[in-house]
Amino acid sequence: MKIAYYIKKSSLKEDSRIAEVVRGLEERGAQLRCLASPEELDPSADMLLSFGGDGTFLSAAVAAHRCGVPVLGINLGRMGFLAGAGLAGLAGLPEHILAREYRIEERQMLCASGHFALNEVSFCRVGAYTVGVDVEIDGNALPTYWADGLLVATTSGSTAYNLSVGGPICMPGSRVFVISPIAPHNLGVRPLVIPDSSKVRLTVKSRCGKAVFSCDNRVTEVADGFSVDVSLAEKPLKCVTMGNSNFIDALRNRFFWGQDVRNTTEQ
Repeated sequence: MKIAYYIKKSSLKEDSRIAEVVRGLEERGAQLRCLASPEELDPSADMLLSFGGDGTFLSAAVAAHRCGVPVLGINLGRMGFLAGAGLAGLAGLPEHILAREYRIEERQMLCASGHFALNEVSFCRVGAYTVGVDVEIDGNALPTYWADGLLVATTSGSTAYNLSVGGPICMPGSRVFVISPIAPHNLGVRPLVIPDSSKVRLTVKSRCGKAVFSCDNRVTEVADGFSVDVSLAEKPLKCVTMGNSNFIDALRNRFFWGQDVRNTTEQ
């Protein structure tokens, strides 16, 4: 089995936990390759391991999507919602991988004028002025959003930036996108859920002449009037899921969903 692995943070490269996993895979006959950059991923690899947090996973996901290689996120960061496999709860990880004792879940990817994102694409303001974002859905124009910015999120991204700005949480597999304004300067604006078959065009209007465009954790400064076409990518991302982990458990364990004294005490 050919396995590539990526470690973004230099402080983790000497981590004994990672070394133990790598050694366990090599001792069982796997061919390992450490990537200095996700762009080095070879399409012939059977799996990509991402050691770190969600930021590392997002970087690895784009390369894994491009190559059609399944990716497993192993959380050594803080939240770890995407990189959900924690080493502490995965005893015998090398054995499970080499025995192919895992599931492959397909996750939506956004295509934004040739750029890909797992969580969201967004426009954000530069400086103190709000920006206007014109939105067209399948050629139908919405009123201009005046806000700190605007994002289009997948179901995976519904628990990321979208959650922070008050957007809805969407179950994976729901086949929807969410358009959410970021700090809108308007009482009559709310997040909008649309089918993932929609074609969305975003155009930014900035009084200071520039704005920030981002695809997940990749950020670019763009000029006033910049447009981007957003749609569902032709192929999904293949995510490796270990054990009995699922989306509901992630909500309960990482976001403390439903934490209430009445749920933990006898009536």
